[in-house]
Amino acid sequence: EEKSGLNLEELMQRAKNGDSKAQTEIGRHYLRLSELEDEEVNSVTAVTWLLQAAKNGRRDAVKLLQWCLHQRKGITAENREDVRTLASESRFERSVRKAALCMYWKLNPERKRTVTASELLENISQVNTETDGACNNLLSSSTLKQRKVLESLVSSDGTHYVGVEEFVENTKRYAQGISPTPALDSAAVDDDDDDEEPVKNPDELPLHQKILKFPLHAVTEVKEVLIDWASRAGMQWISALIPTHHVNTLIFFFIISNLTLDFFLLVIPLIIFYLSFLSMVICTLRVFQNSKAWENFETLTAMLAHFEPGLDREQAESNFTWTHLEPHLYFLVSTLFLILSLPVADKSWLPCSELATVAVFFTVSSYLSLRPVAQQHARLAFLTQVTSAICSCANELVGGWVFWLVGGSWFKVPICDLLVLHVGLPCILYLYMLYLCGRMGSAQGFHGTYSMLLPYLLCFTWCELSVTLLHESTVLGLLRTAVGYFLFFFALPVLSLALAAVLLVQLMQWFLALELAKMAVTVCVCVLPVLLRWWTRFSVSPLAVIRSLRHSSIVKLILVWISALLLFSWFYVYRSEGMKVYNSTLTWQQYSEICGPRAWRERNMAHTQILCSHLEGHRVTWEGRFKYVRVTEMENGAQAVVNLLPGVIADWVRCLYGEEYPACDTAQLGPTEPLCQIKALANHRCHVKRFDRYKFEVTMGMPHGEKKGKGTQDTDDATKDIVLRASNEFRSVLLALSSGSVVEFSTVLEGRLGSKWPVFELKALHCRTCTSPLVPTQRQVKIEQDWRVNARSAFVFAFNFLFHPLLTAEVDVAVATEVAV
Repeated sequence: EEKSGLNLEELMQRAKNGDSKAQTEIGRHYLRLSELEDEEVNSVTAVTWLLQAAKNGRRDAVKLLQWCLHQRKGITAENREDVRTLASESRFERSVRKAALCMYWKLNPERKRTVTASELLENISQVNTETDGACNNLLSSSTLKQRKVLESLVSSDGTHYVGVEEFVENTKRYAQGISPTPALDSAAVDDDDDDEEPVKNPDELPLHQKILKFPLHAVTEVKEVLIDWASRAGMQWISALIPTHHVNTLIFFFIISNLTLDFFLLVIPLIIFYLSFLSMVICTLRVFQNSKAWENFETLTAMLAHFEPGLDREQAESNFTWTHLEPHLYFLVSTLFLILSLPVADKSWLPCSELATVAVFFTVSSYLSLRPVAQQHARLAFLTQVTSAICSCANELVGGWVFWLVGGSWFKVPICDLLVLHVGLPCILYLYMLYLCGRMGSAQGFHGTYSMLLPYLLCFTWCELSVTLLHESTVLGLLRTAVGYFLFFFALPVLSLALAAVLLVQLMQWFLALELAKMAVTVCVCVLPVLLRWWTRFSVSPLAVIRSLRHSSIVKLILVWISALLLFSWFYVYRSEGMKVYNSTLTWQQYSEICGPRAWRERNMAHTQILCSHLEGHRVTWEGRFKYVRVTEMENGAQAVVNLLPGVIADWVRCLYGEEYPACDTAQLGPTEPLCQIKALANHRCHVKRFDRYKFEVTMGMPHGEKKGKGTQDTDDATKDIVLRASNEFRSVLLALSSGSVVEFSTVLEGRLGSKWPVFELKALHCRTCTSPLVPTQRQVKIEQDWRVNARSAFVFAFNFLFHPLLTAEVDVAVATEVAV
């Protein structure tokens, strides 16, 4: 017993000195003792010693903690979280913990409980001696990298002192791939108060201390409060004088009334393309940043592996890769949006030459940013892809049988109705590149999928995009791009002066043409209500907006905006397309027999309407006799805004945005202009009628179609009239039609089918018997986009973007985009 008591005292002394094995033995001793006497106290003491041993990386201590947690022995509210954390640590985390402890004590040879960050960095030569074998070579590249990594570890939370637990936890997070973020704000030390802690923010102090310690800051704050109060009061008085709600409503309806379908068809694909391209650039730059972080991470794993040879470096690399996959995934999503929007977007609004140059730059940069291991596998794949693209471009640009043999398709093999397999040198090269990508993905037990293949997809995508944009570029555009980038990098001051001069000249031209006045008035009218609302109700601070944007992910916001635009477009397309039946063969005679007066006599009208509702969605083309047209609705958002203004200002704005009534020339023979006759009766000198948008109702008399003797005699029956709703696009044709003209029109059957005087929407109009030069000889068609053709073209382009020149999707794109059958 005396010997065992001496051994216990010796173990206790060694445990207090930090011996992890002795701490484990002491914990095991107290666990055995808890089974004999005073179970609660001894078990808690045992868990306390086992926690110390587990923090030092003892595996047997971790197993004992797992047993205690399972048996609920010695677990209290204070130690429960620590026990769960240490008991759930993996083998890799324990290895990192042991290595971090060894590194910390090497950096802290005096074994202080808390040590400053500067002291730790001063002893970096101790670590460097063990790793590099060079004791005093403080300027070596490896020493500088180690110092940079250690600086990030010891200053990740901005504290001045670094404890062992803090250092270990920072190292564990770093080994998991979570890079520590250095503190950006430094504390301001007050030399007058040595006994007090330094004050980081004067706003945290009470009012009297703030005035005494920071008088200038207090005066500045009082000045800002007074200015803010005065500005708020002034804005409230101004907002009380201006009817902001009415102006907001009128501006909203004015904007909505001028947003046509053509505008959305032009703008939405362009917005999606530019946002996707911007998102791709941001994600690529983040990948470049991660490649720099990888060098630091590799230095850290080398340092840890020296102190713990059993450290699984492959697991560390896997952790780093998994935690840095986010920009790659966002890049692929942005690429999908871009290749779907590119064929739909108007190429005249895309600077293809400039974008192609940017794509080439990122192609080379993304290849150079690959890790050395990935570059070894990706080098051959990248060269194969570039060679295939050069061969195809040479055949398209130069031609001839030699270049056809090098870059053309020797023969085609149709696989199905949509896919075609090409056989040629570019196809063989592309197939070989796909084989190399498969090898990259299957390398290292399929760990290469996220460590090699996914990073290479950035290089692949930028290369394909650069080839696609170069196809859309011109020689003049490429020359312009080269000169522009040269001026941007080497002659930026001269370029700034030239741009300022051009802007000044343009402003003068706008001023002479009164365009500047229009712009100023429009901006003031639109911005004033918004600023007043933000200032008086929400107190929006520009600095707060900047801070909120800085803390949010720009790429996520871009993807959310793109998704919202696509969702909006999809809802619109779904609503506009519906269940329409294209190329319907339903004639007027068939419709009249099923849904006309004869059906009403055989059955009642309600039964006829229920039966004819099955024909809803048919797109038909019939002939009728034009009777008359009337205006049902007239919209003019500009007129509503002008009427709200005072008389003098309203007259000035009316002449600024509108047109002046023409002067009458009484000496000139012939009919006078209609507006000339109105001028004498009008209340104003100018008008804004050019902003009018009309909706019409056209009444068509349909043929009766009853047979009397030979042939068919068309009689006029008012019950067979059809009413067609026409938009402002048909304005010129409808105003020039005369009563009795035979007109061919296209429409969609919907609404009150089977009733008297059904109302349909006019889709196309063509006068058969008109001889007036005011009526167009061609068919007037309501501009409608063929969504099916556009969607099909987008998906075909996306498929060819990924698999050309090996596989191509060939679809008959000669489908009519006009809605006319």
